[in-house]
Amino acid sequence: MELSQGLLLVAAGLAAGTVNAVAGGGSLISFPALIAIGLPPVPANVSNSVAVFPGYASSVLGSRADLPPWGRLWPLLPTTVLGTAAGCALLLLTPARAFELVVPFLVLGATAVLAFQNQLRRLVGHPRDLSPRRRTVYLQTMVGVGTVYGGYFGAALGVMLVAGLALVLDETLARVSAVKNLISAVLGLTTLVGFALFGPLDWAAVLVLAPATIVGGYGGALLVRRLPPAVLKVVIVVFGTTIGLFLLYRAYRYRS
Repeated sequence: MELSQGLLLVAAGLAAGTVNAVAGGGSLISFPALIAIGLPPVPANVSNSVAVFPGYASSVLGSRADLPPWGRLWPLLPTTVLGTAAGCALLLLTPARAFELVVPFLVLGATAVLAFQNQLRRLVGHPRDLSPRRRTVYLQTMVGVGTVYGGYFGAALGVMLVAGLALVLDETLARVSAVKNLISAVLGLTTLVGFALFGPLDWAAVLVLAPATIVGGYGGALLVRRLPPAVLKVVIVVFGTTIGLFLLYRAYRYRS
């Protein structure tokens, strides 16, 4: 690897780690950087999934003060592992083209859910008004769907998780973001194990990119704690809309 390529990956890792902690979507920075240094698409996708895991882990550290009690979190972890494993298997066993056409609409839909969170709560019920059983079912479903998506593709995973979790958790957006960071970290660890065993990894690229995501992830998590809830929501909605439109343009252009 040339020095210029290494510097590109470091810069991409810092940016991706920060963006993942704040809003999600950092893979749209780190994945193209891996392509730019010459990796084919599938090894780049696999290597990126492994490289961003340390950034997710450092985001958990940075947002640990906002995490709910552990007793409310541990039931989500098996669902996260199983959903991620299913997504990884889909990535390795199926063609990605059909899914790429659907992804932009998933991202834009998740962004709309977050943008109109209050209106949707009036339709489906506020979390505090739901029975514990129904709230648990909704929460597990949101985590399951989100982690299958994350294991398969991952771009804008944070937007999708925040949108789903904010709809069923009666918490501030900063606390929802902290839960998102934990789920993303468990997802990242699962993809690391799965792709290390079965995926076409480029370890040199991972070893350069991963440390930079740690610094970016920790700094991004601290930034989230300092942003007012309304500002944080606007940032995530704007970023999610931008990602969704970019993915839609890319899918349409490739199809054309």
